[in-house]
Parts: sequence; C-alpha cells; structure tokens
Amino acid sequence: MATALALALSLGSVAFAQTKPNRYTTTGVAVSVTPEMTGAGAVSSGVTLPKPPPVTGSRANPVAHWGKPLPYPIVIADRRNNRLIEVTPDKRIVWEFASPDLKVYRGNEDVNFSADGRQLAVSEEDNFDLHLVDYENKAITWTYGIPDHRGSGPNLLNYPDDAHLLADGKVITADIRNCRILVIDPKTQEIATQFGTTGKCEHKPPQLLAYPNGATPLENGDLLFTEISGSWISRVTRDGVVKWSVRAPNVRYPSDAFPTVDGKQVIVADFSKPGRVVIFDPATGKATWEYFVKEGEGMLDHSSIARELPHTGDILVVDDLNDRVIVIDRQTRQIIWQYGEKNKKGHTPGLLNYPDGVDLDVFRDWKAAAK
Repeated sequence: MATALALALSLGSVAFAQTKPNRYTTTGVAVSVTPEMTGAGAVSSGVTLPKPPPVTGSRANPVAHWGKPLPYPIVIADRRNNRLIEVTPDKRIVWEFASPDLKVYRGNEDVNFSADGRQLAVSEEDNFDLHLVDYENKAITWTYGIPDHRGSGPNLLNYPDDAHLLADGKVITADIRNCRILVIDPKTQEIATQFGTTGKCEHKPPQLLAYPNGATPLENGDLLFTEISGSWISRVTRDGVVKWSVRAPNVRYPSDAFPTVDGKQVIVADFSKPGRVVIFDPATGKATWEYFVKEGEGMLDHSSIARELPHTGDILVVDDLNDRVIVIDRQTRQIIWQYGEKNKKGHTPGLLNYPDGVDLDVFRDWKAAAK
C-alpha cells in the first residue's frame, strides 16, 4: 500500500499490453534513502522459532481452522521493521524472515503466499523492487527492480505494490507511479503483459490506469484492479477484457481490493485517517457493510488491507499507522483480536512497526504442531 502520492508525474510512455520491454541500457533515477525508509534496520523478535510443519493444505482445501477470533495464522509484512513475521491466533511468533541485507530488502509492504504455500511474493514500494522469498529456506530466490532506483525501463519500477505469484509462475504487480500493472516472467525477467500505458494516468482500463495500487488474482484467473484516483475497482480478464468497473462507495483512497469469501462482493480498505472498510456489490455499486469509527481506540489510521475471513465472516484489517493488525467482528463491529499495540512501535514479541500487508497461512497445520 502506498503512502500519499504526488499525482502529477511526467514519464515516457510505451504501448499497452507490450510483450517485451524495449532493450536499452538504463540504471534509472537514483533515490536518496531517508531514515524513515530504513526504519528500524535489520531486526528480529529474538524468539526461538519452531520447525514449520509441512504443507498439507491449500486455498481450496485448507488445514483445520482455529475458529474465532482468527481462523488461521497470518504472515505480516512488518514494513519499517524490514521483516516478515508469522503470528498464530494465540499470538505466538512461529516464523520470521528478517532482512538479510537492507540494500536489497527493505520496506516490505505487501506479502502474499504462492498457490502452493511454499513461496511469498513481496513488494517494496520505496525500495522499488519485488522479491520471491522461499518460506522454508528463508531465502530470496528472485528479484525484479533495482533497489534505490526508480524508472520505467527494463528491470525498473516506480512504487510497485501488491505482488502476487500467479498459478502459471508469473508475478503480477501494480506499478503505481508508472500507472501500469505488470505481469512479469521470472524465467526471462521480461514483461509478459502490461495493462495501462506507462506515464498516462487516467481511468480507461485496460489501456489506461489511474495510479493502480492493487492487482489481486481471482480463483478463475481474472484480476481485480484497484486505482487510487477516482477510487475505481475493476474486474479484468488476463487477456484484457473488462467485466465491470465500479467506484468504491464512500472510499477516498482505495487500497488493494479483495473478493469476499463467496466471490460475489468486494472488500476494500480506505487508506485515510480516519480509515474505513467497505464491502460492496459490484452489480449495484452500493455498500452492503461498513466499518467506520471517527475517533478513539476503534479508529483506523491509514488501513491498507481488509479481508473477509473464511469460516467466521469477520474482517481482518491491517491498521498501518496504528502499528497493529486487527480482527473486527462482522456483527458487532468491535475489535475482537489485535496484534501490535496502537501507536507503539517495536520489534519484540507483541509489537509491530508500520505493518502494511498480510496473508493467511492455510497451508500449514500450526494448531496441530503446537500440541
């Protein structure tokens, strides 16, 4: 999820849906690294970690769930701690990937499991790169982008967000400030498909995109695009057919839209203060559920991810600038689970530092392993 963007950029353009980038030598534009971007440095919780259980589940057939308040462990992209951390529903840290090198790996802001649960796709907006991380070996296996260099040429990105490893082995990301969504082939390091035209930031999918910050794959292979400007959410096929395009209701700055568990509606967080979570029906464009608290403990501060939880229907939210990840009860709209303390940054157990992404570990039976 991006921080606030300057929406007036001037970049060179290339054709929509190009299959190969132009081949020219470039190193991009060097970016000064600020203390905020470096965050807490290369830190670890210090916890002695157990051996992970084997992968026995999948998204279609997940392992046994834990029930309320959180049905599965979660992997959190703890952005300013420069680490990934897995936390169980009973708040134990069971897995952690601390930055091996701050030059290469810093500011991880979104994290998503691969279809087989063995890899994690990580985007780093202000490090201008993407990574694949091997869960079991805790190793970076692939990188696209040049750290500390922004651009639009080969192997260059400008605020990449929301990386996913697709079922066909390609990686998709929303390259926000280049106003494009890229599908990259890790085998060739080339762009296989591009949605949007580089540097032309308007809403006319799939030819033009207005600062996209989400590109969520759906079960049938379609993609859910989120555009910041205009709060547009669009469902697009891999070959560029737009099935629908709707403005997210009551949302100022949409962040990384996801489908609801039944696939019929869309859930999206509003990256604002106070933040908001909205579930809406794309057939009508109308909200069917909202969470919005103007002040106090329940107020969200730049919430970047909201997902409906399987089995319970409750809502998992990454509450970025409150330094916490929470679960909101669908019926009562009360916070019923929280990891991290509001406005208290840290990297020791129970604390986070600007968490910015999350995914559910439905692949490993940590509940049985704990016994």
